[in-house]
Amino acid sequence: MTDQGTTANQAQDSGARQRAIEAYDSVRETASDTLGQAPLIALAGGLAAGALIAALLPRTETETRLVRPTARRVKKTATAAFDAARDTGSQRLDGMGLNRQKGEETIRNLLDELTEAARASANAALEAARNANDG
Repeated sequence: MTDQGTTANQAQDSGARQRAIEAYDSVRETASDTLGQAPLIALAGGLAAGALIAALLPRTETETRLVRPTARRVKKTATAAFDAARDTGSQRLDGMGLNRQKGEETIRNLLDELTEAARASANAALEAARNANDG
């Protein structure tokens, strides 16, 4: 009985091994076809995988020392670009008469008008209710 159990386990292992080999061959063939049909996509995927791996690895002191000046320049450039865009946008909006003071004034006027409309509606509803009770 143990010989039959051992033989059955070996058969299962052999079948699993064969399926794994077939799956590996299929993946290898698909990857090979993809490389042949779209090498730029494969290159981009490889670059993305490399960048991901590099991002996950801890940075060495040498890398930090070498990268720091570039990172500072990039940050400085990005800050300057943001400031220029903000200033230009503000100037254009000011030129159109749209600035913070004008916006606050518009909102204040709108709230005053909404409050007045609410009062008028409440008074009209109250008057209608009085007239309905009197009549």
